[in-house]
Amino acid sequence: MIPKLDEYKKRWHISSDPAIKPGLDAMTEALALVKNPQNDLPVIHLAGTNGKGSTVTFIEHIAQQHGLKTATFMSPCIEDVHDQIQLNEKPITPKEMNAVFQIMHDAGLDGKLTDFELLTVAAFLAFSRFQPDIAIIECGMGGRFDCTNVMIPVVSVVPSIALEHTNFLGDTLRKIAYHKSGIIKKDRPIVTGALPTEAMEVFEEEATKQSAPLYVFNKDFSVETTKDGEKYINPNYEFTNLKRIMPGIHQRSNMALAITAFTLFAGEKNIKIDSTKLQKGIHEAHLAGRFEKIVPNLYIDGAHNPASAKALIKSIKEEFPGKKIHFIVGMLKDKNIEGVLRLLEEIGTSFTFVDVDNERAMSAEMIYDISHSKNKRVSDEDIIRIIDEKLDETSIVIMTGSLYLLTQWRKALLTRFKCTKFLY
Repeated sequence: MIPKLDEYKKRWHISSDPAIKPGLDAMTEALALVKNPQNDLPVIHLAGTNGKGSTVTFIEHIAQQHGLKTATFMSPCIEDVHDQIQLNEKPITPKEMNAVFQIMHDAGLDGKLTDFELLTVAAFLAFSRFQPDIAIIECGMGGRFDCTNVMIPVVSVVPSIALEHTNFLGDTLRKIAYHKSGIIKKDRPIVTGALPTEAMEVFEEEATKQSAPLYVFNKDFSVETTKDGEKYINPNYEFTNLKRIMPGIHQRSNMALAITAFTLFAGEKNIKIDSTKLQKGIHEAHLAGRFEKIVPNLYIDGAHNPASAKALIKSIKEEFPGKKIHFIVGMLKDKNIEGVLRLLEEIGTSFTFVDVDNERAMSAEMIYDISHSKNKRVSDEDIIRIIDEKLDETSIVIMTGSLYLLTQWRKALLTRFKCTKFLY
C-alpha cells in the first residue's frame, strides 16, 4: 500500500494491481504509450540491499551544491506517495501529480500495471516535464526485472548485497547478485560497495560481459579518517575535510560511492567539480528514517533486514556506549524477523512490539513470540505514551524494524516533540 496513491487512481479512473510482478514487458508497453519519457533522462541508477537511500541523498546534495537541478525516485515513502518523487528535494505537488496522471489516463494505462509500475511511470513523466540535470533513481526490488530498469543510465551504483526478498530473488547471494547486476548496461560504469565474494564474482562477470568499467570501494577508491574529518581518494581525485552529519561507519562507504558516481557523471557531462561545494554537499546530506534523531535520546531507523540491523547496532555502539537501549519494533512478515531480532537482542535492554499499518505486517504478538528478550511486551497503546515512559537521560529509545512503521509515526513524533525538521 502506497499512501494516497489510491486517491489519484480513483480520481483519474486508473486501476492497478497492488501485487509485486517482476518483469519488464508491461512497463515497456506502458512507457511506449506515454512516448518513453525515460529515454532522455540523465540517470544515475541504484540497486542493492541497503544503503541506496543514503547514497542517493549524498549524490543529490553534491549535485545541488554544483547548481544542478535534481530529481529523485525512492521507495518506500516516508509520509505519502508525494515524497517518493522529488524535484529539487521537494516532493511532487498534487498539481503536478494530477498532470502526470492525466497523461497516463489519456494514454489508456488503466489496468495495465502494478501500483509500483504505475508510480514509476508517473516519476518518469514528472522528470521529463521537469527536465533535471541529474535524475537519481532507485530500484524497487532486485534490478534486472525491476520496473525501473528500462533506461540507459550514465552510471549504475550498488552499495551492498545481502539476502532479501528470497521468494522473488533467490536464496543465495549469487542468485540475488544476478538480479542486482542486471542494472549494468553496455559501456556504462558500475560503482559498488565491498560486496561479498560470491556476489562480487557475479558483478565482475556481468561487467565484463557488458564492457562496463567496474569501480569497487576499498579497491578503486577509498576513504580515510583524518584529524579534519574524512578524506576521499581515487586515482584522479582527492577530497579532504569531509564531515558527514549522517552517523555510522556504514555511511562512509555510501558517501564514497556517491562521490565516485558523481565524479563519473560529471566527467560524462563536462561538469567541473568544486571541492568546497562537494564538502558542503556531504555535510548537508540527511535522510529521514535512517538513524534519524528526533530529539536527544530518541531515534528512528528502518532496520528491516539483518544487514541493516548490523549497521544500526554499529551506530548505536559508536554513539551510545554503555547506555540502556529500548527498542520499539514493528515488522513485515516477509522479512527475516528472527535474524533482525537476534541482532537487536545483543544490545537491547528492553523491547516493545507494535503493529504496523500494512497488509504485509506481522502482528506484534507473533513478533513477541519470536523474540528471545527477557524484557519484552506487546502494546496497542499510543506509541507516544510508550516513548514518554521510556525516554530519560540514561536510556536511548529507538523505533525500528520497518520503514512503514516510521511512515506511520514519524510526523506524530515530530509534532509531539515540537521538532522543526518536517521534510515534507
